[in-house]
Amino acid sequence: MHPVVISGTGLYQPPHTITNAELVASYNLYADRENTRHAEAIARGEREALAPSSEAFIERASGIKQRHVIDKAGVLDPDRMRPHFAPRDDDALSLMAEIGVAAARQALAAAGREATEVDGVLCAASNMQRAYPAIAVEIQAALGAGGYAFDMNVACSSATFGIQQAVGAVQTGSARRVLVVSPEITSAHLAWMDRDCHFIFGDVATAVLVERADEARAADRWQVLGTRLATQFSNNIRNNAGFMNRAEDTDLWGRDTLFRQTGQKVFREVVPLAAAHIEGHLASLELAPQQVRRYWLHQANLHMNQRILNKLIGYADDADRAPLILDRYANTASAGSIIAFHDHRADLTAGDVGLICSFGAGYSVGSVVVRKV
Repeated sequence: MHPVVISGTGLYQPPHTITNAELVASYNLYADRENTRHAEAIARGEREALAPSSEAFIERASGIKQRHVIDKAGVLDPDRMRPHFAPRDDDALSLMAEIGVAAARQALAAAGREATEVDGVLCAASNMQRAYPAIAVEIQAALGAGGYAFDMNVACSSATFGIQQAVGAVQTGSARRVLVVSPEITSAHLAWMDRDCHFIFGDVATAVLVERADEARAADRWQVLGTRLATQFSNNIRNNAGFMNRAEDTDLWGRDTLFRQTGQKVFREVVPLAAAHIEGHLASLELAPQQVRRYWLHQANLHMNQRILNKLIGYADDADRAPLILDRYANTASAGSIIAFHDHRADLTAGDVGLICSFGAGYSVGSVVVRKV
């Protein structure tokens, strides 16, 4: 078995940001219009009035202050309430592949590698732009990488699950280096007209290069000590969009074809699940939670991360031990823990141990324990 390192990461940020103030103004205008349009039904008790949103509500519920998006105008248009992406010909690079390639090139440059040296490309994300051909194969072709490529989706845990697959391939010798790319265009699956979730997501793309330790060139290398994955079925986070919708004669624009969750149940069930998963993974490597210098946790909700950290080390308010990027990026699905790793590792020194962990729909939990070389 070959020792494995993470030798490079990349991050693509869309050009636009939406602040909570902008988002609230747009949503409240939409809600006012809807309430006026349905005033009679609301008065008869046949329909509930839409409650207004507020900056204080968003920050209190999530810790989010802004988010990056590929298209801002469409999201903030109260007559549209969704991004607008120009359609592309089949021969043109898809939007998802485009941002994935941008992140992948950064990761390759950080590792001192050329795309031709890559043996595998995994596109690991919570949504895929199309069913086939695989976005990963498109990214592979655009980069000029060799070997194989495939898509995988484990919702918000996709990136860590992808890293585990890459680590296994490199350890066993079926590949020398593998790119795990997570282009997350979450603005397209978010119900911007739903007060309970309209603030949650943002767009980004991340990439991670996994390769044999004895061949790595980068000065910044992270030995993978172990990976662990777990899943447990739950309906509390769900999106029913799919190729069978039209065959079922259901509403293609229905609310259930977008992200939806039962937030309180998710909080109550995922926090102990994630904490126990992390503690068990560390114990299998003969490590205690207190020995982990940094936790790069999934960035879905500030309070979830604080509760998990408290369960692990006995206190919750430690931005150095578990840095937050959620306030600037919002929830970026599987990319969140990778952004935290990308942005908050430069100050660690040789021998420091860190843990990348993501959790989400499924339920799913993935963790990667690394040590600074």
